[in-house]
Amino acid sequence: MYSSFYRQVFVVVTVAVIGWALWSILEPLWTTIGWAAVLAFLLHPLHERLTTRFKGRASLSAGLLTALTPFFVMAPIAFLGVVFARQVANILTNMSKTTLTYPDLLARLDTTPVIGSVVRWIRDTAPVTAEQIQGWVIDGAQTVLKSAASMGGSIALGIMGSLVGFFMMLFLLFFLLRDGRLMLRRLIQFIPMEPRPRGQLVSYLGDVTRAVVFGSVATALIQGLFAGMGFALVGLPSPVVFGVLATLAAFLPVGSAIVLVPAVLYLMFEGRWGAAIFLGIWSAGVGVMDNFLRPYLTAKQAEVSTLAVFVGAIGGASAFGILGLVIGPVLLGFLVALMQFAEKGVVGND
Repeated sequence: MYSSFYRQVFVVVTVAVIGWALWSILEPLWTTIGWAAVLAFLLHPLHERLTTRFKGRASLSAGLLTALTPFFVMAPIAFLGVVFARQVANILTNMSKTTLTYPDLLARLDTTPVIGSVVRWIRDTAPVTAEQIQGWVIDGAQTVLKSAASMGGSIALGIMGSLVGFFMMLFLLFFLLRDGRLMLRRLIQFIPMEPRPRGQLVSYLGDVTRAVVFGSVATALIQGLFAGMGFALVGLPSPVVFGVLATLAAFLPVGSAIVLVPAVLYLMFEGRWGAAIFLGIWSAGVGVMDNFLRPYLTAKQAEVSTLAVFVGAIGGASAFGILGLVIGPVLLGFLVALMQFAEKGVVGND
């Protein structure tokens, strides 16, 4: 008979070896698996409705959604990435050719109604010169835009990957749509908790996921879309670029106003008062939209820290590309949710 110590060591070593082997096998496929999982989560409500309409034929519903995904989801995102990269390149080219300097801009703003006195006060009291500020702004903007152009140009490649990887993602998407609920239910059984607190934890984490994806991420995407539309309607250049920047800014407490307010001021400076008034009203509507969309899309689910969503989006995009805009906030939201769940003492209850 073998001792209990030997059996425990054998189990630990076996699990470690199998875990290492599994990680090595799946490591090249994390992006593919991630896209399939995110798309399956987003398409799941539609899959449920189609399954009901198809009289319970889940395979038919999953197959239809999988077949339509390349045309209605992946292709538009890849096209957006290409347009984004081109518009960033145009901005960089125009920045290198422009002859307008920061002191000239301040001189013109001096004569602008309402803000002229504020500009004069800032110029007289600021501890740095206009030339220094101009250098900082241009260098910083060029650095950010070059990084954005590189990221935007690789969006299509990052989404599609190789042809084999793309079809593998669709293959995984089909099975995650059809059998995802059953897979999740089986994985939940491995959580070492009593059934009641385990169910509460899973329900809470599900609320957090929906709050992040449909509340924060979807709201930011919609705000960015309307910000870009506003730029296009008033004839401002590169609406796709500034729409993407507005999407990222929507994760901040101040929201997309960081992008829209300077655009309104620019139109005022150019003397296009009609366009400035229109974009100002449009910007106010985009700002108000956040107060209505977020509660509606989350359906009053769990509250998620704004800081966790913002840091998760920026860090996730840096680590995983465009996929990280969803994965990052969800992972940090999970971490915050687990801490809050533990503080409530639910985990320890039987």
